Amino acid sequence: MEIFEFTTTEKDINVRIDKFLMDNLANFSRSYIQKLINNGNVLINGNTVNKNFKLASNQFIKINVPDPEPTDTLPENISLDIIYEDSDLLIVNKPKGMVVHPAPGNYSKTLVNALLFHCKDSLSGIGGVMRPGIVHRIDKDTSGLLIVAKNDTSHSIIAEQIKKHTFTRIYEAIVVGNLKNDEGTISTNIGRHKTNRKKMAVVSFGGKSAVTHYNVIKRYSGFTHVQLKLETGRTHQIRVHMAHLGHPVLGDEVYGNNKKNIFPFLKGQCLHAKIVGFIHPTTKKYMEFTSAPPDYFLKILNYLED
Repeated sequence: MEIFEFTTTEKDINVRIDKFLMDNLANFSRSYIQKLINNGNVLINGNTVNKNFKLASNQFIKINVPDPEPTDTLPENISLDIIYEDSDLLIVNKPKGMVVHPAPGNYSKTLVNALLFHCKDSLSGIGGVMRPGIVHRIDKDTSGLLIVAKNDTSHSIIAEQIKKHTFTRIYEAIVVGNLKNDEGTISTNIGRHKTNRKKMAVVSFGGKSAVTHYNVIKRYSGFTHVQLKLETGRTHQIRVHMAHLGHPVLGDEVYGNNKKNIFPFLKGQCLHAKIVGFIHPTTKKYMEFTSAPPDYFLKILNYLED
């Protein structure tokens, strides 16, 4: 069991305990922090509290983090396109159509299944489940680069870079229509859709801040090839932001069922995680990796060129 301890100060007065822990335990998700609170693993002056508890000054907070639970996910001998690997991490080029984490309807043939086979016991356990290793995710029908942590220290350091927006994530996409400007920044809040809880949406109240920077690579008749740099990493961020601009990602059936009949071979959005860059947790040197868009993406670009 891992133990964290804090003593509150005047600046923490009236701050909710779950927010305090989110700010001070950057490597844990909000849902996992709330699970710790609900399970009685967070004590304030020796007493359990609920997530709405508001702090006072000079309170002693103790967090007992249980050892990671063994995962029910089974290792599977699935081929991986590994761009880089060392004792701390690896960079995987995920193909379009592969789910990152097991979930209802996708309990096998996921990236985690493949990683459990490839890495054996060398994956981080942050988040309460042993050996998942995943620091950040990309959607099933998005291809490209993902970083995987082999130990908790690496996971924590990289997660902190993501939180502080020093982790580089650059995508390429083909979007419907022609953007008005050659470059720009989309800054909104993104939260759950009001009526469809499986979707995300730009919201006026609540949600989380989301910032995407875009640059036009090339314009075509009815389509635009764009580069997108994430400043934040919200669920479906690029897809939601481009749909919000009125230029949904080509093939995105959730945020814009658009002109798919022109490319009958296209299944899912035309979106590729091309570049990841970060400070290595051990060497402290900046590393950056690039992945060329997959064949289906290039096939569409060639069609548009012609």
